[in-house]
Parts: sequence; structure tokens; C-alpha cells
Amino acid sequence: MKRLFFGLTVMVLFAGTTQAQQDPKKELKNAGRALSTYYLDPSNNKAKLKEAVDAIEVAAGSEMTNTLAETWIKKGEIYNEIATQIVTVKQVGLGNVNDLPKVENPALQAAMAFQKALTLAQKSYEKKDVLKGLATAQPNLYNMGIYAYEDKAFDAAFEHFQGLIQAHDALKANDQKSSLDTPEAYNDQLYITGLAALNANKTAEAGTYFEKLYSMGYDKAAIYEAMYKMKMPADVKDEAGIAAAYKFLEEGRKKYADDVSLLFAEINHFLKLGKLDELIGKLQMAIEKEPDNISLYTTLGNVFDNLYQREYAAGNKAKADEYFAKALGYYEQSLQKDPKYFDAIYSAGALYYNKAAAMTLELNKLADDYTKEGLKKYNDKKKEISAQFDLALPYFQRCETLNPNDISTLTALKEIFARRDDLEKSNEFKRRLEVVNGGGTNPEPYFKG
Repeated sequence: MKRLFFGLTVMVLFAGTTQAQQDPKKELKNAGRALSTYYLDPSNNKAKLKEAVDAIEVAAGSEMTNTLAETWIKKGEIYNEIATQIVTVKQVGLGNVNDLPKVENPALQAAMAFQKALTLAQKSYEKKDVLKGLATAQPNLYNMGIYAYEDKAFDAAFEHFQGLIQAHDALKANDQKSSLDTPEAYNDQLYITGLAALNANKTAEAGTYFEKLYSMGYDKAAIYEAMYKMKMPADVKDEAGIAAAYKFLEEGRKKYADDVSLLFAEINHFLKLGKLDELIGKLQMAIEKEPDNISLYTTLGNVFDNLYQREYAAGNKAKADEYFAKALGYYEQSLQKDPKYFDAIYSAGALYYNKAAAMTLELNKLADDYTKEGLKKYNDKKKEISAQFDLALPYFQRCETLNPNDISTLTALKEIFARRDDLEKSNEFKRRLEVVNGGGTNPEPYFKG
């Protein structure tokens, strides 16, 4: 047993030593031969592509060969072929990506390899091969970037698109043709690269592209929205910064009056700042453009709800009642389009509930007046409050049917039933609320639809 163990140890050590002694120059040649053999019959020689990857990685990782332009040209060609095959499978349906070597971002790696080779190329034919490689890498960079963008992998999309632009710059610096030679193609690529950066939260990188397009007067409404987003400060008290950012939205809205995305950006701008009065016209305009967008009705209802609360607190009863009616009206319009739209149902219930809660403060002020007239006012106000809670109840019951684990709904139901002296139901919703607050869930609603 000892001899067998010793023999196994020797074999392991010998195998390890052999691997460590791989000749990078030989592997560089092996990579070239494997790629050439693959090209003879790509459909049946996929294994040769894997051999080429393994061999070129040895050469690229060795100080003996990683300073040679040849190494990086060959790596670029191998990885570019992998990317080409992936694109072919996706676009035409020929082949299977599972038959290809498993490498990360082959198009991007190919482009980076060619770019490195460009810095090392000393012979004219090497430089020629590099530039040819960069040109053939461009469509793969674009397509792989698009696939990543569609999958919402925005970081990867940005890296590929940026690589495409960098390839273009290298080609033009060497008087070569590029897929981005026309102003339209180049500007469109700047635009989609900026969008990818913006979606990847790379604000500084996005700014580089969008500011360039903005200065050129690029004809896309999204440029103005992007410039606004990049310039908008996080601090709502930064009035100068907010004004500077809003300038782009304002300019875009004038230039593209019918663009819905810009209109929504403007609505969100005023919502963030709490400028309710400015929102009414914007939301009404949005409803005209998208009459089936139920969230717009609810949002406008919320605006009138907030205006109602503002006027009620100021003692302007007539104006408060007007805004209350408008808020309820927009919530109901939303529910006419979708009777199960939770946000609208809850908002309508909260409208009545908050009104009752505000009136409760008035009730407390009447509690100290024990005169006959004072007691009458107190009892009348109490009945009025109860009536508002009663009007709120059906909405919260509908909410609980749709979502038996919504904390705000359960809280409202607990309080309403307590005020109605229905302690059994109040305690039931107290229990259900404790379940949710404790991290659990109520398996089914109390109220059946």
C-alpha cells in the first residue's frame, strides 16, 4: 500500500510539473493551428475552437509572449470568432451556443485584445491585421451590446457600446473604414451608449455622450430628459441646481410638445418638489394623451387630495370641499377603468379616513364645552366623523380582499371597527396586523370578494 501511494504521489507531481512547463511560444503556434483547423470545417470542428482558447490563454498569460502583437491579434481573432458564432445562432438559428467555448464577453475581449495589439504592433502586416480585426469586431460589439441591453444588463451593454466607439476611433485614427462612418450611425451610437450608461447608473459616463449630442443639436427628445436626470441634484433645497436641471426639461418640452416621456418627466419633477398647483394641468394633459393610463387618474386624485388637506388646514372650507370632490372623482374614474386597482381603492378610502381624522381634532376642541349648545355641537361632530369613517370602510374592505397583508389597510380597519365599538372585528384585525408585523402572512382575506 505504501508503494502504491508513493507511486500515485509521483504521478501527481509529474503531471503538475508537465503543466507548469508549458511552452508559451509553442502554445501561441498551437492556437494558430487550432484556429486554422477550425476554419476548414467550422460546423464539425468546434472542439478546435476550444483548443485555440486554451492555448492562447497560456500565451497571453506569459511574460514570454504577452508583449508580442501576434499573441493579442490571435486572441482577438479567436474570441471574435466565438462572438460571431453566438450572433449567428441568435440571428439565424444555426448552431448551438452550448457547442462553443464558455468565455465571458467574447466580443469585448476580442476588441480589447486588438486594441492591445495596436499598441504593440511594430511591423506593417501586424498593424494591418489589427485594424482588420477591429473592423470585423465592430458588428459583434454592437449586436452583443444590443442583446445585453434587451436583457437589462446595462453595464455589459455600455461596455460593448463603448468598445465599439473606441474601435471606431482607432480605425479613423489610422484612416480605415468603420461601421460608424456616417454621422447618423455615429450619433445614434453615441445616443444608445449614453442610454446604456444612464440605465447602468454611470452618470458621469452618460454625461460625456449626452452633452456631446446636446451640443450638436441631436434630434431626440430623450437627450433633454437625460440631461435633466444628470443635472438634477438630490437635495430638493438646491434651488439653483434644480433650476439648471429643469432648463433642459423646459427646453425639451417646447421642442417636443407631444413627447409623453418628457411630459411624465416633468410631472415627476413637480411631484418631487411638491408643487401641486403646477401638476394639475400637466396631469390633465397626460390623461388626454393616455386616457387608458389609470395611474394618471390616481396621481391626479392624489394631487387634489393634498390640495384638499392644504385648504382644510388653512380653514378654507369651500375650496377644501371642491378639492375633496375632485380627488374622489379622479379615484372613481380610475376604478371605472379597473375596479380592482388597489391604489385607487385605497386612496379613496384614505381620503374619507383622513377627513374623519382631521375632524377628530376639531372634536377634541369641543370636548370642554359642557353647555347644552356645546354638547350638541360635540355630538353632531361625532356623528359627522362616524359617517366619514363609514364611507371609508367599504374601500378598505375591498383593499383587504385584494391584499390581506397590507399594513395600512389592516391598521385602518382595526381603528374603524374600534370606533364602531365592534371589538371582535377590531381585535381580529389587530391580530392580523401583528402577524404581518412579525414577518408572517395572512393566508386568506377576512372579507370575501
